[in-house]
Amino acid sequence: MTHDDERRLLLKWFGAAAVTGLAGVPALAVSEPERQLDVPYVPTPQGVVNRMLEMAQVKKGDLLYDLGCGDGRLVVTAAKRYGARGVGVDLDPQRIGEARANAKRAGVTNRTKFMVGDLFKTDLSEATVVTLYLLNSINIQLRPQLWKQLKPGTRVVSHAFDMGDEWPPEKTETVLGSNIYFWTITDEQKRLAS
Repeated sequence: MTHDDERRLLLKWFGAAAVTGLAGVPALAVSEPERQLDVPYVPTPQGVVNRMLEMAQVKKGDLLYDLGCGDGRLVVTAAKRYGARGVGVDLDPQRIGEARANAKRAGVTNRTKFMVGDLFKTDLSEATVVTLYLLNSINIQLRPQLWKQLKPGTRVVSHAFDMGDEWPPEKTETVLGSNIYFWTITDEQKRLAS
């Protein structure tokens, strides 16, 4: 997907005000002036969440990191349905507040953690599963970090956006009109990252 494709998708989601006059990927202001949101908040439909977790074969003992977690639905579902532990990272304090409230309502606060943070500065080395709903351009920027930090065997699942031609997905499925992409970290990615 090109930047033009991303702009068209953002226009569809948010209208002209979200992208007018901005070059490349739009940024939405948040309370942290040194960093702005690179991706607008659009919740993943629950049916897509369920299939993402199924594709990743999430199980008890997994530690799932959701980058750009929004309201925390992936982390909360992984904890509630599969008994996994989860960490959600988002730049927007409002989304983190919603995620914490959703975890409390679901009774999974003991297996979940939500933090305001920059996904590019987050240590992912303990993750066994990483989930994403970002943009192609962000995924491609994130790809070297995933290859460097994640252990071989770690599963990566992305809603709607792939990782570019240099890392084709192992599986692609369409659920509720959305593509879901799946990868597994291999020794080859670790070698490429070093």
